[in-house]
Amino acid sequence: MDYKVFEAVSRRVFGKDKRSVFEDSSSSLYRFTNVSSQVDLDKDYQQCTPQRHQKNMLFNTTPVKAESLEDLWENLSLKPANTPQVNISESLSRRVINEVWREQTIARLLQLVDLPLLDSLLEHQAVKPQLPQPKEDSGYVITSNYLDREILKAFSDSQTDEWLSSAIDCLEYLPDHMVVDISRNLPDQLDKADTWKLLLFENIGRYYGQKKEPLLSHAPEVHSGIAELLVNGKMEQSLEAIQLYLKLLDSQIREEFRRLLYFMAVAAHNSELKLQKESDNRMVVKRTFSKAIINNKSLSRGKTDLLILFLVDHQKDVLKIPGTLHKMVSNKLMALQEGQDPSKIAGYTFCQKLDEREYRLNTEKTTKDELLSLLKAIDEDSKLSEKERKRLLGQFHSSNPSIFMQYFGDRVPNMCM
Repeated sequence: MDYKVFEAVSRRVFGKDKRSVFEDSSSSLYRFTNVSSQVDLDKDYQQCTPQRHQKNMLFNTTPVKAESLEDLWENLSLKPANTPQVNISESLSRRVINEVWREQTIARLLQLVDLPLLDSLLEHQAVKPQLPQPKEDSGYVITSNYLDREILKAFSDSQTDEWLSSAIDCLEYLPDHMVVDISRNLPDQLDKADTWKLLLFENIGRYYGQKKEPLLSHAPEVHSGIAELLVNGKMEQSLEAIQLYLKLLDSQIREEFRRLLYFMAVAAHNSELKLQKESDNRMVVKRTFSKAIINNKSLSRGKTDLLILFLVDHQKDVLKIPGTLHKMVSNKLMALQEGQDPSKIAGYTFCQKLDEREYRLNTEKTTKDELLSLLKAIDEDSKLSEKERKRLLGQFHSSNPSIFMQYFGDRVPNMCM
């Protein structure tokens, strides 16, 4: 009522205007301020409730439209007006949301991996077309190659073999002549399926063995940091760091990496098909595709192999989004939506906020504990001569007498002699 959203229906009680004060009772009527004058209801109102109308005429009550009451109830909301539910995707642009994802991903990655330089990490990855581009002047060849690829897709859809499906998904990135050769050698009998699988593995391996640039070429300094985590046995941190690093990849490169890694994992852990005689499938996959994934000159061979095998063994998890990153991004987007200063949003932090009193007490306690530890080390060090021990204890007593007395207690007179 104070903001003129709605008003009380005017009434006169015993010839006087009643004061316009909100009353939560069944006898009080209210209307929105934009409601037009109500004249047409008087007749209907009298016909519907003649006895009540005659009684109310004594109080000279102004008639109210029934539809205005219905409008009032329909528009009545019990939700607070100052807490609107706004969809983040509608209030923030896609560019801002993507930038927040990238910023928080890098921030969290830097908490896990120590990097000497950030230039390569902050640079946006250059995207090159990954799929074979058809030539405009060879329509017949395009049609032929297209049919070969469609035949392979149809064959893959008709199979329940995970090995074949994952391999054929990788063929989308191979050049036309390799796809044609594979398509023309489709097995006509089930007993020849293993031979065709080896042909698939050979062609996919040959193509990725010839690639000049590895798929994970962005920010090579991160490779060393993740490898150090693996060497130190920090598997959970290693997995999260890899997840964050892969989140920074361009969508096209990320999709190609996903398909290749899936094929590598299936081929590596399949015991029914032997890729090479007298060699473990896992080692064959690592040797065949290692340089196509990571070709980092500053990384030792052992660490590269360790990183590749970790990717293969954790293929189902490495492309997931860490829960910590989800929380960081959600908090940042909500803060931006509420109009807060982005520079003041800390995001994820390992620190605990303390007030001035708690900080002072914590500082005093930590200092006292460290001094007691130092005094104990001097007192119990058997390598020190008696003369050197007395000299150090004398220096400690002169600078921290209270700590000295607390530690030695009744032995203080003897220690100061």
